Amino acid sequence: MLVLSNARLFLENLIKYGILVDPIQVVSLFLKDPYSWPSLCLVIVANVFALAALHTERRLAVGSISENVGSIIHACNLLTILCFPALVVLMVSSVTPVGAVFALSIYTILFLKLFSFRDVNKWCRARGRAKAVRVRPASGLKKANGEMVPSGVCYPANLTYKDMYYFLFAPTLCYELNFPRSPRIRKRFLLRRLFEMLFFIQLLVGLIQQWMVPTIQNSMKPFRDMDYSRIIERLLKLAVPNHLIWLIFFYWFFHSSLNVLAEVMQFGDREFYRDWWNSESVTYFWQNWNIPVHKWCLRHFYKPMIKRGVSKWTAQTAVFLASAFFHEYLVSVPLKMFRLWAFMGMMAQIPLAWLVGRFLRGNYGNAAVWISLIIGQPIAVLMYVHDYYVLNYEGSP
Repeated sequence: MLVLSNARLFLENLIKYGILVDPIQVVSLFLKDPYSWPSLCLVIVANVFALAALHTERRLAVGSISENVGSIIHACNLLTILCFPALVVLMVSSVTPVGAVFALSIYTILFLKLFSFRDVNKWCRARGRAKAVRVRPASGLKKANGEMVPSGVCYPANLTYKDMYYFLFAPTLCYELNFPRSPRIRKRFLLRRLFEMLFFIQLLVGLIQQWMVPTIQNSMKPFRDMDYSRIIERLLKLAVPNHLIWLIFFYWFFHSSLNVLAEVMQFGDREFYRDWWNSESVTYFWQNWNIPVHKWCLRHFYKPMIKRGVSKWTAQTAVFLASAFFHEYLVSVPLKMFRLWAFMGMMAQIPLAWLVGRFLRGNYGNAAVWISLIIGQPIAVLMYVHDYYVLNYEGSP
C-alpha cells in the first residue's frame, strides 16, 4: 500500500509538472558569480585555525607559555571559528545559502574537532610531563573492518602536521593519540560505497527538484492567505518526499560517504550510527542516529558537567541547548534570519522526550518517534522557506 500510494503521488507529480530535474541548476546553488567562490575560500582559510591550535599545543608542550595563556588562545581561536565565517556569510552578498551551509558545516566540525584536540592534550599534560602518556587504541573491531594496527604514538610526539591533518579528515570528532587502524584498503568495499555515493546524490538532487521544490512553491499562497486547511494539506503532502529525502541523505552520508572516507584513511572505527529506527524514546533516537556527535557530547560536554556536580537533568538540558544552537547556527546564518520558534522547537525535544519516555512504551513509543520525525521536519522546512520568501521576494516585481 505504501509503495502504491507513493507511486501514485510521484506519477501525479510527473503529469502535473513534467520533468523538472536539471543537474546544471545545482551549480547555481553554490555560486552566484562564476568568478567568485567565497564558500571555497572560507574552507581554505579554515586551515589557519587548525594550525593555530597545533602551534599553541606545541608551545604548551615545551612550557614556553602557561596553561592560562594557552587556554585564552584556544578560547579565542574557537570563538573566532564560529564568528568569522558567520560574519563573512552575513556581509558578503555573493555567498549563496547552500554554499554558506556547506562552509559553516565545515567550520562547525572544525570547532568540535579542535575542542577535542585541546582537551585530550590538556589531559595528557595533566597526567605529568615527566613520563610519556600513552592512550590505548579503541577495542577490537569485527574482521570485516580488518585487524587493528597499533601505532604507539606518545605525547607530545603526536603534535605534528601529519597527525593533525589525519584527525581533521578522519570521520570522528573525538581526538585520540592512537586511532584504531585497519591494515589495508578493501577495494571492492570502497567501490561499492563510491557507487552508492554517486547514485544516491543524483537521486537526492532529482527528488528535491522534482518533488520538494514544486510542493514548497505551491505552499506559499496558503501561508499568505492563512488558509489552515490548505496549509495542513501542503504539510502532509510535503512530509512524504521530505522524509524519503532525509532517509536517503542519512544513508548517503553516514553509511556511504563516511565509510568511503574511513576506508581511504584506513580508519578502523566504523560505528557511525546504531539502530535508531528501533527507538522507543526520543532520547534513544538522539543518542544513536549520529554516533560521532553523541560521543563528542558525552566525552567533552556531558561527563565533565557531571564530574563538576551538575545534575543529570541539567547536563542533558545543556546538551540539547548546545544542539539547538548549532542547528540554528547552520540554518539562520545562511538564510540571514533568526527565528526564535525554530530554536524553541529544538528545545521542545526535552518535554517531548519526557512525555514519550513516561507514557509510551514499545511500539507506541517507536510510533511516536517516527511521527515526530515525519511531521516535525516538514513544518520547519515550510516555515523557514515561507519566512525566507517573505523577507527576500515578497513585494518584489
